[in-house]
Amino acid sequence: MRINEFFTAEEREMLSTLIKELAVSAKGCISESEYKKIRKELLRAAIEGKLERNCFGMNPIIHNLQTALIVSNEIRSNRAAILSIMLHDLVACNSIDSKTIVMDYGEDVNTIIRGLIRTSSIYSKGPIVESTNFKDLLLSFAEDMRVILIIIADRVNVMRQIRDTENIEDRKKVTNEARYLYAPLAHKLGLYRLKTELEDLSVKYLYKEIYYKIKDKLNQTKAARDKYIAKFIGPIEENLKKAGLKFHIKGRTKSINSIWNKMKKQEVEFEGIYDLFAIRIILDAKPEDEKKACWETYSIVTAMYVPDPKRLRDWLSVPKSNGYESLHTTVMGPEGKWVEIQIRTERMDDIAERGFAAHWRYKGVKDEGGLDEWLASIREALENSDSDDKELMDQFKMDLYKDDVFIFTPKGDLVKLPKGATILDFAFNIHSKIGCQCIGGKVNGKVVPIRQTLTNGDQVEIFTSASQQPKQDWLNIAVTSKARNKIRQVLKENANRQADFAREALQRKFKNKKIDIDYALLSKVIASMGFKDETLFYQRIGDGSLDLNDVFERYMSVSRKLNEPTGDDNVKSAEEFNLSQIQQNDNIKKGSDVLLIDKNMKGLDYKLAKCCNPIYGDDIFAFTTAGGGIKIHRTDCPNASQMRERFGYRILDAKWSGQTGGSQYDITLKVIGQDNIGIVTNLTSVINKEPNVLLRSISISSNDGMFSGMLTISISNKNNLEALVKKLKGIKGVMQISRN
Repeated sequence: MRINEFFTAEEREMLSTLIKELAVSAKGCISESEYKKIRKELLRAAIEGKLERNCFGMNPIIHNLQTALIVSNEIRSNRAAILSIMLHDLVACNSIDSKTIVMDYGEDVNTIIRGLIRTSSIYSKGPIVESTNFKDLLLSFAEDMRVILIIIADRVNVMRQIRDTENIEDRKKVTNEARYLYAPLAHKLGLYRLKTELEDLSVKYLYKEIYYKIKDKLNQTKAARDKYIAKFIGPIEENLKKAGLKFHIKGRTKSINSIWNKMKKQEVEFEGIYDLFAIRIILDAKPEDEKKACWETYSIVTAMYVPDPKRLRDWLSVPKSNGYESLHTTVMGPEGKWVEIQIRTERMDDIAERGFAAHWRYKGVKDEGGLDEWLASIREALENSDSDDKELMDQFKMDLYKDDVFIFTPKGDLVKLPKGATILDFAFNIHSKIGCQCIGGKVNGKVVPIRQTLTNGDQVEIFTSASQQPKQDWLNIAVTSKARNKIRQVLKENANRQADFAREALQRKFKNKKIDIDYALLSKVIASMGFKDETLFYQRIGDGSLDLNDVFERYMSVSRKLNEPTGDDNVKSAEEFNLSQIQQNDNIKKGSDVLLIDKNMKGLDYKLAKCCNPIYGDDIFAFTTAGGGIKIHRTDCPNASQMRERFGYRILDAKWSGQTGGSQYDITLKVIGQDNIGIVTNLTSVINKEPNVLLRSISISSNDGMFSGMLTISISNKNNLEALVKKLKGIKGVMQISRN
């Protein structure tokens, strides 16, 4: 392949521009000789056909340069991260080996590349939020923090580029992962600018109409908003200057995603959202004077505008776990409007925008202890190789969204726990042994049980007992990964020990009766009692749920029946075996199998969700319930958004096969219109004339010349439904028909 064939004319222009921009942004952290060496290796790999475009047709060299520029500009990461982005594809395609990377660029570059390649291989298996690859992904993250930062930047880059792609299905998968995994990750790491961009682009691709509706409203109100902001900040600027403070003020409109969330939460339209913007006062102050300057500014602002004392947020005294420091208040501005004000310094603002990575620019001011603790908790969770991937993902997502509370020990030491943590979590945080033996505690001098939830500033003392052991219901009390993992581990060890004792007791029972155990027969007995797992069977004997004598009698009863003569000694030959009946039944099954789930799998048991009543032809997805069953939902189901956000890993692809199998589906239509004479007769007449449509029930009520009704019908597919709705809308007086 010639190099001109690898790059389009547009890409050649982009290549030159990106290289110049990256050189300026990286500010000499990569030498000229390294640039030339990387360029030579990349072009060689491109000519040899080793570098491939992704599913969206993106040029890998251009894409990696764009990602490196995001990392440099937005996260301000170091040399190793940028080099890793440029080189990881060369290692992945075996154009360069790891030894060469270590020798030419350093061990830290090789470590990051290893994490990036592992992550890429995980994605080749399937979407992360819909698969069991999540544990492998976390392992990649936990190895080096910079892998997380690069993957977030890469996802932002992909989201920017796929606006006009024709590959809608892959765009949907990428967007779901951006919304439900990477945006929360960016939030956890304090990368608020990237988090906001990921969320807004997700809304744009998943909910296009909503995105543009809010965007248009923001554009229409921009002039009035800018005028109000200028009126509000004018007096503040004047008084801050009089106080001798160095500062600048920014008015920031809330993101489209944030506005949409407020609209949903408050159940109002755009016009009902009053806090569309926030004012940010950014001070230029020395590190030792930062808190003093922020509180002085707060005093000046609240002397001019009345504050809401319930809305004061002090993250100066105790910063958030992701390093965020700021002082927030809400004041009553002109025209009786509430305005949010954020007060911080230049350093705090940089960290707020770029997260933990920004700490590298302020060595000695802050450390990354909070992030190290979080990554340590991931590693600890992964140590239990038997942990369920779904439970791990649930816990991980909970940890992403939780704020922190700070608890004092009896000696006055400060312990950080997630919001909602209990006495039990505090005990396990101190030591696993103390957690396992915890029987309660004392909070601010008052004796409380282990389930007591802790709040900011509590002083806690733990009570223990040598006879205490973790119990199953403790998993409903503990919220931290450390506590839950240790509880599961001890419960499993105890259960296995109990099962071993029960197995020995059963064997002794048979030995005392001088009966040899037929283990094949015993397995059948265990299965007949409803146990799929023999270990669970023995655990139930061990905890007393099953009586050993009852098990023995059941075994003997089954054994006697098997040994009794049946009176039928005729054995049928293979020649007489009727295969046609099995084939016929199999064909019937296939004929009625109208759904393909996950990777086009047939024959899975499923139910149609009652909340949205999907029918053949609807856009659908499958959801694995807590009990292991599968339910089919419409993609526009009112519960779809919440399910994807909270349980994205349980979502499976689903589609209808090419045949309906003659199935009928019950749905309900809501009809609204003018209460004309004969309206009910007209509605039922149209429905009864339609083939393959059955009217099951009808309920009509009228008021002030208008009627509303609910029609429950049985219908075979979406096309028939659309045809029926079109005919119903043609009835005189019918104004609106919607599907419940």
